[in-house]
Amino acid sequence: MHYTIYSTSIKKRFQQISRQISRGWDLTLEAIKGGDLDYTSMRIRKAITLLAIPMVFEMIMESIFAVADIFFVAKLGSEAVAAVGITESLMTIVYAVGFGLSMGTTAIVSRRIGEKNIEGANTAAVQAILGGLAASALLAIPGIFFAEDLLRLMGASESLISDHSSYTKLMISMNAVIMFLFIINAIFRSAGNAAISMRVLFLANGINIILDPLLIFGLGPIPAMGVKGAAIATITGRGIAVLYQFYLLFGGYSKIKITLASLKPEFMVLINLFRLSAGGIGQNLIATASWVVMVRLVSGFGSEAVAGYTIAIRIIIFSLLPAWGISNAAATLVGQNLGAKQPKRAETSAWITGIINMFLMGGISLVLIIIPESLISIFTTNAAVIEYGVNGLRIISYGFVFYGLGMVMTQALNGAGDTFTPTLLNFIAFWMIEIPLAYSLSLYSDLASNGVFTAIVLAESVLAILGMWVFWRGKWKTVKV
Repeated sequence: MHYTIYSTSIKKRFQQISRQISRGWDLTLEAIKGGDLDYTSMRIRKAITLLAIPMVFEMIMESIFAVADIFFVAKLGSEAVAAVGITESLMTIVYAVGFGLSMGTTAIVSRRIGEKNIEGANTAAVQAILGGLAASALLAIPGIFFAEDLLRLMGASESLISDHSSYTKLMISMNAVIMFLFIINAIFRSAGNAAISMRVLFLANGINIILDPLLIFGLGPIPAMGVKGAAIATITGRGIAVLYQFYLLFGGYSKIKITLASLKPEFMVLINLFRLSAGGIGQNLIATASWVVMVRLVSGFGSEAVAGYTIAIRIIIFSLLPAWGISNAAATLVGQNLGAKQPKRAETSAWITGIINMFLMGGISLVLIIIPESLISIFTTNAAVIEYGVNGLRIISYGFVFYGLGMVMTQALNGAGDTFTPTLLNFIAFWMIEIPLAYSLSLYSDLASNGVFTAIVLAESVLAILGMWVFWRGKWKTVKV
């Protein structure tokens, strides 16, 4: 009798698990397929899932860019890896502007979508594209004329500048492909078409991964271009993806539809976009400029230290970007629900997303803390580089749970249109805490380069706590967009 009851109980439990797996699989397929859905009326957890899954895949694809490049470039030696790392620290300015404009775009487009004002969303999308074009043109100038000087300013050796400055010149001067990729994907995500953004990054990545080994090492009639080949591969992959984005926008294959006739400045909308984006650009410049200082401090310990730091940061970026995808879902849901006059639903969506992100990042951190050697060794066999990379990867991973929560709180505020508050929080965390700590711990303690990594963990943790407190206060609910 007891055996029969026990057997029946196991069978029922197995059936429940099977149904849950089936529902989860169906939901995943629905999210990847995408569609014209109203995220302000469906169950909150379902809305988070349908938005987050394609956004996570999108961010994974974005992170693969960094990992793929460094995987192949690492075969060229530590100096080549250092060139990529230093260039990436310079490119953070481009990323900051692109992310900032995408934040302003998300706040306006998601709010208009929540209001069911499709025409207003279309207009905002056009202004975002025009703003991105202007910004990319200005940022290209330093890359065209001052690439070598910028590398020298960052502490690069003369041999590195002589051999690899072409990589820096190409990446900065052709930044428009990055700018458009960020902004237009933000348009799709804000409108609820997150699956489109995912497909765009799949295309860009596929092309980059194919071209990377071909152009870096050469094959048949294709000459070996070294690090320069990595830049060409990245630009080509992203460039073709941008063309696909414009094809979707002009072809009417997304909720946002634009025409050639609509490509004209609407100055009031453009001013509002720049007002919102200024906070987003500011917070990213503050955060990413601090990373530039981190690289400069690490470069004082030699090329091996920079190479190890670069590899560790690439792995960390790969690990964090899925969490950014989930955070972007929170931004879209907050913006759309505020537009639909549902502030309580917007708040609940952010808190649930934050809890999910904390559990995700906690699990990822355990992997990075336990097996950092195995991960760093994928990219290099240089013992000194591995040691630096392992230390950086393990120390920074201790703060992942805080990072996960902090990302959601920050993006929720940005999605509400309150881009100034995260700017202030970033200034406190990175310029008043991280940089002084990193300088002191790396130069005036036995921690050396590990002092830089320790400062990063402490600063990010403070940022998460401050972000949670500000969001809990609720002033973001009254922001006008």
